[in-house]
Parts: sequence; structure tokens; C-alpha cells
Amino acid sequence: MKIKVQKKNPDGEITYQYEGSLLNRNGSTVVLEAFFNRADMPFMDVVFKNGDRFVEYYYSDRWYNIFEIHDRDDGRIKGWYCNVGMPAVFEEGIVSYVDLALDLWVSKDGKQTVLDEDEFEKLDLNDAMRSGALEGLRALKLQFESKNPPK
Repeated sequence: MKIKVQKKNPDGEITYQYEGSLLNRNGSTVVLEAFFNRADMPFMDVVFKNGDRFVEYYYSDRWYNIFEIHDRDDGRIKGWYCNVGMPAVFEEGIVSYVDLALDLWVSKDGKQTVLDEDEFEKLDLNDAMRSGALEGLRALKLQFESKNPPK
């Protein structure tokens, strides 16, 4: 089943969208498969390649989503790209989330790098959104420190 993914800004405007295939839906979690559809792009300690497989975990009860990235050529995990944002909303054929700029990259060796903190600080967020985002980032860091892959 095809699912449209919509990334929104804090004003609720769609900033990016694409399609993925539903792998699993279980209560507050939706797992999708999508493929990187841009030109090869160096990022941190890897290269995101056109055709890389993304297994994407969206949660309606957590302030983040997690993309597990597999190399297009050998299927090995490159790392996890995590978006901090409001809990996902699941509608018929659509998964959407409000992106709050903060990101966490976790390389396959477990090294964590927080991205876009300056962009997050510039956002005009209310206290609940700001604290939800920071709690989401804290929870993500703890999950990966415990060597627990996403579920």
C-alpha cells in the first residue's frame, strides 16, 4: 500500500512530500519503506545515494521519527537519520509530521551528532512545542546510547 509522507513546517505548510510503501502499522507506529530519489549527496561520514533504501518509523506518541538508511548496493545500514518534530498524524493514505528543525544523525558505529540547533533556536515555538522537541531529542539519544535500534 502506498502512503504519502508530508513534512510540514511549524505553520502547518507542506515543505516536502513523497511516497513510501507501508511495511507495518501497529497502534501508534507506522513503518514505511521509501527510496532516496535525489542525486548522490555526501553527508557526514557517508554518501546518500540515489536508490538507498530508507525504513522510516513514524510515531503518533513520540516527538521524533527515525529513518534507518540502507546502502543501495549492498543493503548494509549506513546509519539513522532522526527528525525531531511533533508526533506524526496518521490519516487515510497519509503520514504527516511537523518538523522542528532539530535532527540527530547516528552513524553505524553509534556516534551521535545533533544537527541544526541554530535553526531550532530561531523558530518561534510555544513552550510546549519547544519542551516536546527537546524531550524528543533526549529520548532519541538515550535510545541509541542503549544500543536499541528503532522499533
